[in-house]
Amino acid sequence: MTGDSGAGQTTSLTLGAVVRAALPDFAPTHRLPAHHWKVLRALAACHTAALGGHQYECAHCGQPHFVPHSCGNRHCPSCQRLQGAQWLEQQTEHLLPIPYFHVVFTLPHDLNPLIQHNQAPLYSLLFSSATATLLEFGRNNLGATLGITAVLHTWGQNLGDHYHLHCVVTGGGLALDGASWVALRPTWLFPVRALSVVFRAKFRDGLQSLFDAGQLQFPRTGPRLADPRGFARWRRRLCRHKWVVYTKRPFAGPQAVLAYLCRYTHRVAITNRRLEAWDLQNGTVTFGYKDYAHRSQSRSMTLSLTEFLRRFCLHILPPRFVKIRHYGLLANRDRPARIAQARARLAEVHRQPEPGPNPVLTVKHVEPPPLVCPHCGHPALVLIRVIDRPKTPTVWDTS
Repeated sequence: MTGDSGAGQTTSLTLGAVVRAALPDFAPTHRLPAHHWKVLRALAACHTAALGGHQYECAHCGQPHFVPHSCGNRHCPSCQRLQGAQWLEQQTEHLLPIPYFHVVFTLPHDLNPLIQHNQAPLYSLLFSSATATLLEFGRNNLGATLGITAVLHTWGQNLGDHYHLHCVVTGGGLALDGASWVALRPTWLFPVRALSVVFRAKFRDGLQSLFDAGQLQFPRTGPRLADPRGFARWRRRLCRHKWVVYTKRPFAGPQAVLAYLCRYTHRVAITNRRLEAWDLQNGTVTFGYKDYAHRSQSRSMTLSLTEFLRRFCLHILPPRFVKIRHYGLLANRDRPARIAQARARLAEVHRQPEPGPNPVLTVKHVEPPPLVCPHCGHPALVLIRVIDRPKTPTVWDTS
């Protein structure tokens, strides 16, 4: 990826570089929560001397080489790839040799203003409504407990608001008494229309409960929702239309589930790969996106740096909010015991010896390659010292 530095020079383009360029004009004109500024400062400092780093020297040519530290923030695309791989390695042991389904629950855009003012409670309501719907269908239709991994995404391809939940669902579950494994047909989960109706009802009721408890904040513009009658009318209009629940084709085996989880679980609003160019003289940045309204055609969008940063800030999660959650058979509490029980029941179904701790579906731990000297190309870099971050604040530090 390249960018126009404004002087005719081509440089690699990262989200951190865009944030560093945009913050001087963005900070004086935008009021954001404190944790938003914390995230932006972390992204701006990522892989720069502002965080310190490791000082190396090549044992072959004697040239010095400085490797700056990364920020480790969960909103940073440069850092999430490694964290995603580490998380995936931990989850592999819980996969079962069964079909898996992919279900997406999407909230209507009429909810966007309210969600922006109540991110944590409404994100949690989305999780609880969608997963309770799936678990209820599993109990009522199968008499079994399904396993669900749910991942929150808040963005669309153009960085606008698009609140939806990706759910990876086991193709079957443990019988409610734990005595057998109940399998689903490998090509069918549940009717999406029925899922949509139940999901909408659960979210509607949860929304009313939050209103009755006084836990909602309302935007100053738009309908007057603080009044009970106005809120009731708005809620009825919201539920007149169908809510989108989309079931994708089942995964082609557990290995495909691994590939999906690796791509989606630690994804952020925009990756470095999608950044195409920037123009510092005109203060713009261009990124690629898929236009789903026109057969997923690849297009480019150019925004001012401040508008780009404003849109990115829409997708900064509340502090300590967990965006990847497990339910049912995969719930964190006593999960190893339930997975072992499920493997035992699956072995009985296939009349095979009870399998061990998933010998096939493993992610190999790969040792990092030796550091190569950028000057002579030899893998001979020797660590000289670790440099701490400087105490002097950087130019983009808004604190």
